[in-house]
Amino acid sequence: MIEAADITEDAFLGGQLRLKQKRSGHRAGHDAILLAAATDALAGDRVVDLGAGVGTAGLALARRVSGIRLSLVEIDPELAELARGNAAANAIAVETIVLDVTGEPQAFASNGLSPDSVDVVLMNPPFNDPARHRASPDRARHSAHVATEVTLHAWVHAARRILRSNGVLTLIWRADGIAEVLAALSRGFGSLSILPVHGEAGRPAIRVLVRAVKGGRAPTRLLPGLMLNDESRLSKSEVTEILEGRAALPLVEP
Repeated sequence: MIEAADITEDAFLGGQLRLKQKRSGHRAGHDAILLAAATDALAGDRVVDLGAGVGTAGLALARRVSGIRLSLVEIDPELAELARGNAAANAIAVETIVLDVTGEPQAFASNGLSPDSVDVVLMNPPFNDPARHRASPDRARHSAHVATEVTLHAWVHAARRILRSNGVLTLIWRADGIAEVLAALSRGFGSLSILPVHGEAGRPAIRVLVRAVKGGRAPTRLLPGLMLNDESRLSKSEVTEILEGRAALPLVEP
């Protein structure tokens, strides 16, 4: 049971979404909002947010695209409970599932996530390199941020299994790990669209957002980079609209 003093309530999407989350440990930020803005979904789609935490990315997507059938998958029961409460507080219908993303197919199936049953998967896996990332003494924060050598492959494999043919996976990863992303997606995915995200103009990208289609065959597209805090092909007002949930990123097909 989480004590009330250990919880904060924070506004996202310019106040359209209010979420409770732990005061310490992993806390939601721009990554989750950008992931939601990069995810392509339509009303009626079955959408699964893998590693949902308190539900930020999935709920932000549901706020932009009404009518999706959303499932939030989270291994930590306390975070899953917060996600369930956040969905209710924001009047968004979801199914919250406590499940290890790297678990066996039978565990997924018993929770209603059988093979070839999902239209859209979005995910923000742990992605920091343990060789270069100082481990947090907070175990939950560490597990939410630090990847092992097999993390990305395991998460992509889980997404591939539950997605239907031509289903769409959207993920966010650190930019210097783009080779890992391409390797993980090389089996079963194609039609990649890659959007570099820069903290500042003139500096290397810090994140990549990637859209991939199960069984897709179209050529890979490398899109112009998004600059969050400086010059960009998008104006500052357009970046603000994206972060406030009023617009989607170029990975979302018209």
